[in-house]
Amino acid sequence: MKRTIPLLGALLLAGVTFTTSAHAAQKQSASGVPTVTMTITAVGKKGTPAPALKKDDVQLYKNKERLQVADLRRGEDLLLAVVIDDSLDSSIANQWSDLKAFFEAQPPTTAIGVFYSSNGAVRVAQDFTTDHALASKALRLPIGNRGAFSSPYLALQDMMKRWPSAGSRRSIILISSGIDYFRRGFGPKSPDLDATVERAQKQNINIWTVYAPDAGHFGAGYFRQFNAQSNLSELSEETGGETYFLGTSAPVTLKPYFDEIADHLNNQYLISFSAAGGGKKGKFERIRVGTEIPNLEFLTPTSTFVPPSQ
Repeated sequence: MKRTIPLLGALLLAGVTFTTSAHAAQKQSASGVPTVTMTITAVGKKGTPAPALKKDDVQLYKNKERLQVADLRRGEDLLLAVVIDDSLDSSIANQWSDLKAFFEAQPPTTAIGVFYSSNGAVRVAQDFTTDHALASKALRLPIGNRGAFSSPYLALQDMMKRWPSAGSRRSIILISSGIDYFRRGFGPKSPDLDATVERAQKQNINIWTVYAPDAGHFGAGYFRQFNAQSNLSELSEETGGETYFLGTSAPVTLKPYFDEIADHLNNQYLISFSAAGGGKKGKFERIRVGTEIPNLEFLTPTSTFVPPSQ
């Protein structure tokens, strides 16, 4: 059955449909140590398919300390937000057929929402829905120069604030130039990038970024574009996703990017482990995931949030 889930409804649904996962992410072990759950993506090297995994196939480390894996399960339900920067050149819409094909290829357990970012916030074009044809109908031309006060990083923070702090899988696909027009500093790094990464890590949200040029002449400089792409790369790498671009020009087709993202989303697992040492306020810890299976690696957040000790 295909469902449309209003954004507020998505929060309520996440609290109901994903109750088991949310509880698992917050429960304590018998010793009173919090249990943390994060999403990892299995990737086969050199184009080989990733095999199905069980708990014993995965090793987990905090620094040099090996952690015990409490649970490993394949991700099923997914909330997938597609956030399109409204400052993009309108020609990017010529690629929407590739995005529509990506929507249609997603399993019925994936609820897709379409959002446009401007003025440091997101606007809902289509609430989360399992009717993927309905999500496709929400795609439109970016408004171009009129959206030039956009900040993709503030927009993502606005998006993530509306989601629950725990639950099943959640991903964002951001289509943007990566240029922060809202701050207008145009330095090598957006002042809002680190805060965006930390919020995504804390809420276990993977962010996949697709670069596309914008319509503003301020974004035409090579170094500005290079810095913006570096920001997008860091955003994805730190949150367990990947970034996609080919130079600083518009891609000829987005299909290879969306095909790879689809493959990644189909090979995701939720891994749970006990994590001590969060202190009074909680803290971020660097966690590494490994395996002895040949030709297999993982996309993971560089850090995960350990909740406060109880």
